[in-house]
Amino acid sequence: MPWVPELFTAPALQHILDTRRRDELIAVPYFDGLFAGEPDALVESFAGEPVVHDPVRGRIQGEAAFRAFVAEFSAWLEARNVTIHDVDHVILEAGGFEEVLLHLDDDAHGRIELPFAIVGDHPTDGRLTELRIYYSGWQLTGRHLNRPPLHQPDPALHESDVVAEYQRALAAGDVDAIVATFEPDGYAREPAGGPFIHRGEDELRAFYTAMFSNGGGIPLEHCASYDDGHACALEYNIVRWGETDLTPQAGVAIYVRGGSGRLAAARTYDDADPPGGTRG
Repeated sequence: MPWVPELFTAPALQHILDTRRRDELIAVPYFDGLFAGEPDALVESFAGEPVVHDPVRGRIQGEAAFRAFVAEFSAWLEARNVTIHDVDHVILEAGGFEEVLLHLDDDAHGRIELPFAIVGDHPTDGRLTELRIYYSGWQLTGRHLNRPPLHQPDPALHESDVVAEYQRALAAGDVDAIVATFEPDGYAREPAGGPFIHRGEDELRAFYTAMFSNGGGIPLEHCASYDDGHACALEYNIVRWGETDLTPQAGVAIYVRGGSGRLAAARTYDDADPPGGTRG
């Protein structure tokens, strides 16, 4: 996920295969495709005209706008001396997601880490209908982007097992219940990544106690999901934080199940501005 391998030139694809130490690829990862320097392959990976939702640029639609976005973003990656660390990915018949950590140069803070997620739909012949990019602006600018919704809620969407348990506890603001969804060494990572990782029962309890300190839980509008049984990407709108109603804002969370069926990790990608005094 997301690019179609057959659309790249043989030398470019071989370079990606050699870098990945693989004999074949179901799909070319997002950043491998950007670094390949073959924008035609990226354009042709879409079933129709390219559509990308970016936290900064908003909706990018059409070939000309997409090519400009790719050129600008690629130049930004080069200027920031970005390196990529793979975290997780899932490719299903109708779509999937990727997670990476970008390590990049920042004028104010030196080398920083930026969690970055890409969700894509390819319901027919492996070609994309759209890509949705998620990351927090906090590490880059020290403020939240407060991103408008990308989906409407889907009343028919129902999570299963521990992911459903987590959602019920999150909405109810139940610290005991949400901590119980994690494995003993499981962790929750906030959108800003880096030091905002809370591992083990004591850290998780302190984190969620602070998260629920605004008078209640954080109910989400559930919009779309990709789940292969090991990891689940849930796209949502956050609409309330405790007692405070929020303007609906888009996000995605990745829930990774451990060997026991409890959560080994819960990684969140949104940019909601928490109510005053609440940890976010």
